[in-house]
Amino acid sequence: GGSSGIGAATALELARCGARVILATRSARRGEAAASRIRRETGNNEVLFMHLDLSSLRSVRAFASTFLRQEPHLHLLINNAGVSAGGTTEDGFSLPFQVNHLGHFLLTQLLLERLRSCAPSRVVIVASSAHCAGRLRPESLGRPPSGLFSTFQDYCDSKLANVLHARELATREQGTQVTCYAVHPGFVNTSLFRHAPLWLKPLLLPLAWLLFLDASEGAQAVLDCATQEDLEPLSGRYFTDCGPRLPWPAGRDDRLARALWEGSERLVGL
Repeated sequence: GGSSGIGAATALELARCGARVILATRSARRGEAAASRIRRETGNNEVLFMHLDLSSLRSVRAFASTFLRQEPHLHLLINNAGVSAGGTTEDGFSLPFQVNHLGHFLLTQLLLERLRSCAPSRVVIVASSAHCAGRLRPESLGRPPSGLFSTFQDYCDSKLANVLHARELATREQGTQVTCYAVHPGFVNTSLFRHAPLWLKPLLLPLAWLLFLDASEGAQAVLDCATQEDLEPLSGRYFTDCGPRLPWPAGRDDRLARALWEGSERLVGL
């Protein structure tokens, strides 16, 4: 998710720090343009585009295979991409749940051994305060919820999955020097709002321009989790732009976190 919004702003700052940055993005046109712009603005030529479509588990596996073959080092994985639109993927799962959680879950698992070999390393998962309305049911993972506001509920469910994914990954990686953080970047005016219902856009879009953070401001919380020293004891925690915060109760449910992990493994074929 590095071609626009928070992801592009995050990639720009990491490139300014001298990092080798891979923009894993669905659109080749936007990904190549973003990589070129970042190279030009920073003078860092180690910014590359690689194709990744999180709505396709086949694409996730292809990306991981190519990355592991070409890139010997991985110290930081930022799972940033997100959608709020409804729909179903080629794998038969709801679009927001697969793009926002399942695709990131599979990607992280496929790259985990490389993260371990390059430790200390970090996984940063861009979540949202919308997890407060999440209602995950292990027996129906990946299926869109019913009801008038099913797309909004699906998005909230995926954001709760982000928080629980970070929590369970941190538990499972204790002792490996791979740490993980879920972060709410704030209310940021990004292209995510292009998926808002038509009836809501006349209200939402002016509010976004007037009151929401811009992408560079939203990226700061992500960058803090990616680069701040001495965060290792806080692995698995939920962060906002004000630092570590307690997530809503469902985001602290260890039993649900384990059930989500096991269900996600089953759904992606691990």
